[in-house]
Amino acid sequence: MRSPKLAALELRRFRRGKLPRAAMVALLVLPLLYGALYLWSFWDPYGRLDRIPVALVNDDKGASADGKKIAAGDAITEGLRESDTFDWHEVSADEARAGVEDGTYYLSLTMPSDFSRRIASSAGASPETGALQVRTNDANNYIVGQISRTVFSEVRQAASTKASRSFLDKIFISFSDIHGATVKAANGADKLNGGIGQAEQGSKDLADGLKAAKDGSGKLSQGLKKLDTGAGDLADGSKQVAAGTQTLADKVNGIDKKAGPFLKDNEKTIGDTARLVADSSKAIRDNLDTLVRTAPVAAKGAHAASNALNDVYRARCEDPVLPDPACSDLKKAKDAAADVATIADDLNTLIGDQHGDLKKLDSNLATLQTQAQALADRAPHLSEDLDDAVSKINKLNEGAGKVAAGAQKLHQGLGTAKSGAGDLDEGVGKLKTGAETLNGGMYKLVDGSGKLAGGLHDGAGKIPDYDKQDRNQRTDVMADPVKLVSKDLHKAPNYGTGFAPYFIPLSLWVGAMVAYMLIPPMNRRALATGAPAWRIALAGWLPVVAIGALQTVSLMSVLHWAIGLQMTRAAGTVGFLFLVAACFGAIVQWLNARFGAAGRILVLALLMLQLTSAGGTYPVQTSPGFFNAIHPFLPMSYIVEALRRLITGGGLGPVWHACVVLVAFTAGALALTALSARRRQVWTLDRLHPELSL
Repeated sequence: MRSPKLAALELRRFRRGKLPRAAMVALLVLPLLYGALYLWSFWDPYGRLDRIPVALVNDDKGASADGKKIAAGDAITEGLRESDTFDWHEVSADEARAGVEDGTYYLSLTMPSDFSRRIASSAGASPETGALQVRTNDANNYIVGQISRTVFSEVRQAASTKASRSFLDKIFISFSDIHGATVKAANGADKLNGGIGQAEQGSKDLADGLKAAKDGSGKLSQGLKKLDTGAGDLADGSKQVAAGTQTLADKVNGIDKKAGPFLKDNEKTIGDTARLVADSSKAIRDNLDTLVRTAPVAAKGAHAASNALNDVYRARCEDPVLPDPACSDLKKAKDAAADVATIADDLNTLIGDQHGDLKKLDSNLATLQTQAQALADRAPHLSEDLDDAVSKINKLNEGAGKVAAGAQKLHQGLGTAKSGAGDLDEGVGKLKTGAETLNGGMYKLVDGSGKLAGGLHDGAGKIPDYDKQDRNQRTDVMADPVKLVSKDLHKAPNYGTGFAPYFIPLSLWVGAMVAYMLIPPMNRRALATGAPAWRIALAGWLPVVAIGALQTVSLMSVLHWAIGLQMTRAAGTVGFLFLVAACFGAIVQWLNARFGAAGRILVLALLMLQLTSAGGTYPVQTSPGFFNAIHPFLPMSYIVEALRRLITGGGLGPVWHACVVLVAFTAGALALTALSARRRQVWTLDRLHPELSL
């Protein structure tokens, strides 16, 4: 009978009763207990850290820096509350200590009372480091302690970076302030240099000006000497003028005493006479024709009026020097009357000759009329005019006295000025010498200020000036100069996916091990009939391979659709696991066929060796040397590496390598099983009475 038919008969016997059927179901479900349940139990433990109770103690009292309130403890507490890491419980320090001790909390994080003060001290004269205090208890759980160290390292790094950023930001602001101040100083030095240059030019101009001033002060001194002499002459002359005006005032006042009363008494008479002359002139002009006839009579009347005014004038104005306006007007009236008489004579002569120019006569009459009318108009005020003239003469006399006194003082002042001008000339000479010295010093100062301005500009160019964006960028870099740029080429989404390549082959090994507890490694019928050894090996192997395929399908279905395992190459993973099930079946078959009951113990021992040396959890390089030595010689080492590439992605080189290794292990195990079958066909005393039976 052929091997496939023998294998089918071996499987068919599980249909003969309820117990065999239950055993077959158990064979199919058993890998799930190892694979699915194990993976499910810690599928994503890091995603559920928020269920782990952790004590949080915030004793930070805050601090102040540059007028700003710093509460680093509150900031960290708020950040931890918003995170998904751990189930935080804010408690006191005593409660946290007791809780970590009795297991209420797995660990505690404490921010001491001086936490903010120490962070703020980075900007002061005595910087101190702030310390986050972590308390763990490995008696509660060792893994949680390890996780907490990683988490709190990140918290510490974030807090340190924030504190460093604040400190460095102040440094960069100081750089900008220094740069700005240096630029201002450089600009000020430029202005100083320009000002000193102007001052140097000014000092030169001052020296030149003082030289001219020296010449001018010499001339001033000479001029004041001449002025002093002239002032003396002026003082003498003004005295003489004052004496003359005094004499004039005395005479005018004497005349006023005599003529004043007469003018007041005869103002009306004078006015009437002048008005009569004016009216007469007008009448003559209006009646020239009649005048021709009456000219002789008018001439006589004019002579009479002229004689009368002449008598008045001689009587009241005997002194010919009198400058009084009234006498002047009286003299004009007298002269006018004489003129009228003369004109009347001329007119009479003219008329008598009958050759005169009447138009000229009319013009002369108009002049006479105007002058006579003016005298008539002023006649009521002749005494007032005389009083005004006297008053003015007196004021003139008083002014002349003051001028004389002022001229005397001027003469005295110019004498003092002459002496001061000599001192001024000597002082200006000294100033001229000092200005020349100042000009030399200012020249050196110009050169020095130019070098100062250049140096400040060079210094400002070397001092960095950062704007807000550049300052933030540099602060971030210096606060955290080394960043970890992580790029995961084929990232496993969770903890369970990363461990699936380790637990899946474990479950298939257990499945093959339990299968050979129910199925004999070598078919008894084939042994009894003397079938070829290779056929006996295949007949015992193929049923377990079929069961392994069913175990693989059921396991991967549950892992994918129930638990959520996502595979980059799902079909390749399942196909590779079929080969794994076949290889494990061949190895377990040989151990059971060759060693009998002891082979089952060897199957467990070999499983332990594979689990500890396959590198399914930590890299095998971290294990002791013994496990590194046996790692290349066990099939699970290759299976784990190949499954990682099939589930999470990556090159397929390790997969093909693993396939070759598994095929070799399978062929070798089947060959050894066939050799064992050959030996089993020969009965010995040990087979009839085995030392150990399971």
